[in-house]
Amino acid sequence: MADSFSKKENFKKKIQKQKEKALRREERKTNNNKGAEDVYMYVDEFGRLTSTPPEQRQEVNLDDIQLGAAPIIEEDPRKTGIVTFLSEKGYGFITEDNSKENIFFHNNNCVEPVKKGNKVSFEKEKSPKGFSAVEIQIVK
Repeated sequence: MADSFSKKENFKKKIQKQKEKALRREERKTNNNKGAEDVYMYVDEFGRLTSTPPEQRQEVNLDDIQLGAAPIIEEDPRKTGIVTFLSEKGYGFITEDNSKENIFFHNNNCVEPVKKGNKVSFEKEKSPKGFSAVEIQIVK
């Protein structure tokens, strides 16, 4: 049995679309310009990317480049502060001079008796409830 006129026309249209699609695909392949432009990027002295080259080239000593994390600078374990609170029960708080942080202390950790307002030196120690001051001495 023969196909109807509309079936033949639809089949012709389908074949024509496939040919057009193949032509477009070939055209894209031949005219592919991705990466065709040479793009150079430079890093300026602030670490930003720029398209303009630097005016002056600076030589870098390879030994000066530090890889990894910055080295940790050891602090003096002895800190200073002022006794800001002292309870009759035998505990108090010292306000550290540098960080203005309040650090708990107990009279058992004092080398000599302290009073409120005394300038003291101490060492910080990690305790279960935070930092606490030990080896507390009055600074003269």
